Amino acid sequence: MHSLLFLAFLPLGVLSSPRTTLGNLDFPDPSVTFDPATSKWYAFATSGNTNNVQVAWSPSFPSFTSADARWTLLNKIDLLPTPGDWVNDTLPLIWAPDVHFIPQTKTYVMYYSGRLSGSPYHCIGVAVSKTSILGPYTPHPHPFACPDHDGGAIDSSGFFDAETNRRYVIYKVDGSAKGKGGPCGNGDKPGFPTPFVLQEVDISDGFTPVGPATTVLDRIPELDGPLIEAPNLVKTKRGRYVLFYSSHCYNTVDYDVRYAVAENIKGPWVRMGELIGRATQDYGFVAPGGASAVQGGEGGMVFHADCEAGRCMYETSWGVGEKGEVVLSDA
Repeated sequence: MHSLLFLAFLPLGVLSSPRTTLGNLDFPDPSVTFDPATSKWYAFATSGNTNNVQVAWSPSFPSFTSADARWTLLNKIDLLPTPGDWVNDTLPLIWAPDVHFIPQTKTYVMYYSGRLSGSPYHCIGVAVSKTSILGPYTPHPHPFACPDHDGGAIDSSGFFDAETNRRYVIYKVDGSAKGKGGPCGNGDKPGFPTPFVLQEVDISDGFTPVGPATTVLDRIPELDGPLIEAPNLVKTKRGRYVLFYSSHCYNTVDYDVRYAVAENIKGPWVRMGELIGRATQDYGFVAPGGASAVQGGEGGMVFHADCEAGRCMYETSWGVGEKGEVVLSDA
């Protein structure tokens, strides 16, 4: 789910097969961040294994770039034991956490979604740590984004554009939560919109909104099925923005990793099709999706897919082909 990613343009070749990270461990909706204080990589995931926010670490990323590297689950640490006051206290359902270091204030900001108290919908929250990437995190008492009349909001992801010196948060308006049935509750016609919303935020804190939000992409039912979700922004060396996202429903074989490109962060965005999935190359995975790419990771990317334990995290490396297309690449 980060920051500004500069990529070399790679010749097309044999695509690398994504690797396992934590073995058969349920670690859904992963995001990855480099911590400058410890020089380690940290991965964060949806609630599970008794914690509201799961966390693991590795000395390098992708971990297969180093013979001594591996991912280690920190199962005794819950980064968000007490979410914001607006979150349902008996069933918080914390999803898709994403953490970023804010150098101006030397703090860490976490974006997450939690179930809204008294509602079936989720909203986006923010929590801040002033000491360590492992917390303690203090949640804000009010949501960052909460369009509950449209089904709420989930899958928030931060992005820092070093070229323009601007910081953003992108998230999904969860219209599928209002659906009347079918896959992910929104497959039956006509279905509800599930747009991605881009909000600029103050560069010094990572959460104060700057100006109005912008809708950058929405589902096309014939292409995407009931929804699009899990937006993740990066930027190439040539200045092109890349938006990774998933389409269809995570519990169907059509779930995938797709991407779109744009010359301006607010669009127009051009859909480039599927990157990982059964229509192109699924590498033997069932329902791969939720891709998150990062700065400084040699084109590193994580995503989740079905496994015996639930949804396991996998990693790969990626680059840009001769024609500007995103390709998976050998590490």
